[in-house]
This record gives sequence, structure tokens and C-alpha cells, in this order.
Amino acid sequence: MKGDERPTAMFQKTLSYYVAMLYRSFSAFTGERLQKVKLNFGLLFFIVYIGKKPGCTPSELTQNLALDWGHSQRCVNRLVADGFITKEKSGRHYLLHLTERGQEAFEAAHRVFFDWDSTFMTNLNAEEKEQLLALLQKAAQGVPHHVRNDSESC
Repeated sequence: MKGDERPTAMFQKTLSYYVAMLYRSFSAFTGERLQKVKLNFGLLFFIVYIGKKPGCTPSELTQNLALDWGHSQRCVNRLVADGFITKEKSGRHYLLHLTERGQEAFEAAHRVFFDWDSTFMTNLNAEEKEQLLALLQKAAQGVPHHVRNDSESC
């Protein structure tokens, strides 16, 4: 093999290859579904988090989603401007809540996880689905907690 020439088959046997392929599939599927409620994929986890933790502060959201503060605040401000959430002053903090439009987006965002699993795993029987999820859960144990964010399952 010369320089950067690598057989494609070599990448197809790695977890990272399959993760990237599944991520692209999930992103496209989710983007299409969320477009119906005028939400983009990048804001998905903001809506899910605020929907599960109404009254959270921007600081809690940023920390629990392991985000950069500036990026997080731009997204929060966009969600406020687009009418998905409210940002109300309470003492020295701001509290985040879903609006009616945000609640609709939350329900769509929450549902998309289950819909994608149903669509993606049609070629697996119940036992295989259970095995796959158990193995992925075991593999994810090596991922740092702040990245896993497993206390906030969908």
C-alpha cells in the first residue's frame, strides 16, 4: 500500500466506522423529523434536557450536556428568539422552560429516538436487539460520565 491508500474493508470492521455510519443515519432521520416542528438537529438535546428538567438554569444545562459556555448561550438565545423556550429571571439566575411550541418540539424530539430505533433495527429479532443494546451499554461504560450523560436517557 502506498501512503494514504487503505482498503475500504479495513474500516468496515471497526466500531468507529459503524458509529459514524449510524450517526449520519440518525442525524438525517432526526433532521427530517424535527424539520416538521422547525427545530434543527443541533438543538435537539437542548430541548430534550429542558423538557426533562423544567426550571433548569443555563449553567446546569451547559454543564450537564458538556458544552462550551458560548455555544450553549447562543443556542439558548436562539431557542428563546424562535419561541421554543422562555428564560425567566429568578433571583440571580435565569430559569429555562419550554413554551407550548417547545413542548411540541420536545415530544417530537423524544419520539424520534424510539422511531429511529424501530426503523433501524427492523432486521433484528427481539433477542438480537436486547443483545445489541446490552453490548453497546457495556462498551459505553468506558466513556467518561460527562460525555455519556447517561443520567438523562431519552
